[in-house]
Amino acid sequence: MTCKLAAAQMVSGPDVDRNLAAAAELIAEAAARGAGLVLLPEVFAALEGEPMRSHGERQGAPGSPIQEFLSGEARRHGVVLVGGTAPLASRPGKSASDAGYLIEDGRVRASSLVYDAAGELLARYDKIHLFDVMVEDRQAQYSESLSYEAGSEVVCVDTEAGRLGLSVCYDLRFPELYRRLFRLGAEIITVPAAFTAVTGEAHWECLLRARAIENQCYLVAAAQGGSHGPARETWGHSMIVSPWGEILAELDKGPGVAVAEMDPLFLRDTRRKMPVADHIRLD
Repeated sequence: MTCKLAAAQMVSGPDVDRNLAAAAELIAEAAARGAGLVLLPEVFAALEGEPMRSHGERQGAPGSPIQEFLSGEARRHGVVLVGGTAPLASRPGKSASDAGYLIEDGRVRASSLVYDAAGELLARYDKIHLFDVMVEDRQAQYSESLSYEAGSEVVCVDTEAGRLGLSVCYDLRFPELYRRLFRLGAEIITVPAAFTAVTGEAHWECLLRARAIENQCYLVAAAQGGSHGPARETWGHSMIVSPWGEILAELDKGPGVAVAEMDPLFLRDTRRKMPVADHIRLD
């Protein structure tokens, strides 16, 4: 059976309530267009403004607005919902009584949360590669490690839409992560992002298409796309890419939803005719 995939593009700001309302509209649009899986962009709930720790939530804690929003929207629309990234102040796989449960240094993790159509949490991936670079734009210096703690676990999970591999933004420049997801059986890989306008124009499309081609997966890439204040501009161009590297749907800038159909038969046929998994020689 085919399944429609959707990438929701946003221009988030510092107001969480306003961002969640905007995300809800895009999720509803994607569901109305028949999507079975919806991806939100990186930092969809808050971008710029206060330090991320002020928005930090503990995984599964009652009264967590971002997590409750994601669970509720997935259940309301009956979709697999991948919540871009949410700022979580607790580490995965631990309970409140465990040592190391909370991140104690004031940072959070950029956590991509996957909810099933019943609103249950299926998986959590914490962004592994942090964007500590210099870019020739108005902001110039990006230092994610000041606000975020890096994750370390590669995550692949079965969903109603297919076997899903998780990644985030700067991860896109590290093909070894995507090869790990391929070997774990990923059929779809999600890439929530907030690529800068400068790096996005230069590298966004070619990196997405390369990761899709190399690993014979559908890539769903949901980006921030617009101006977020005097110093921050993101590239946008959310897209869905086939295992053959074809761009099936793409946006420009501004809010919107890109929707395209995933065909499991085409995926299997691509892998059968060119059995890359059988030809790997280097680890």
